[in-house]
Amino acid sequence: MSGNSAALQPPDDAVAPVRHPDAPAPGELLGAHYGQCFGCGGEQPHGLHLEARAGEGVSVTAEFTVQPAHQGAPGLAHGGVLATALDETLGSLNWLLRTIAVTGRLETDFVRPVPVGTVLHLEAAVTAVAGRKIYCTATGRIGGPDGPVAVRADALFIEVKVDHFVDHGREEEIRAAMEDPDQVRRARAFEVNP
Repeated sequence: MSGNSAALQPPDDAVAPVRHPDAPAPGELLGAHYGQCFGCGGEQPHGLHLEARAGEGVSVTAEFTVQPAHQGAPGLAHGGVLATALDETLGSLNWLLRTIAVTGRLETDFVRPVPVGTVLHLEAAVTAVAGRKIYCTATGRIGGPDGPVAVRADALFIEVKVDHFVDHGREEEIRAAMEDPDQVRRARAFEVNP
């Protein structure tokens, strides 16, 4: 990305990210972290239904198809939807670290228009970790992993405890997620930004 802010520059004492030994294997589909998530949830009729897969190291790939409900200008994806796709992909990286984290900052470059019907291919990687701060970057390409770049982002995620969601989420949704009998799905509901 060009000209990202000082807030997205890892400090000198930052370390290289380390993939958690229990992280999903490269190529494994990560699945939705929460059914109602606008980015990845299958229960959201107008959501992105973004599907992310674990990559090598601390990286993921993802894709979604721009639907008519995602347009801003006639026939083109809304910039906020594209930023959401980047944010969702970047948030998926935290599953590879096995860290609960929320978006602290997201800077996006919109390089070219993305038409409705386009499959946007996204790649993201953690670049550094400094204490509770996780620095990462992502790119979205039109039509395939080697297609033209449409969007780019750099982000800073902040590690939080599950109490962050309990203290700030709606009680009904928090209770439903906590009572889910599927232990993996219950844990994943709180792994990335709400």
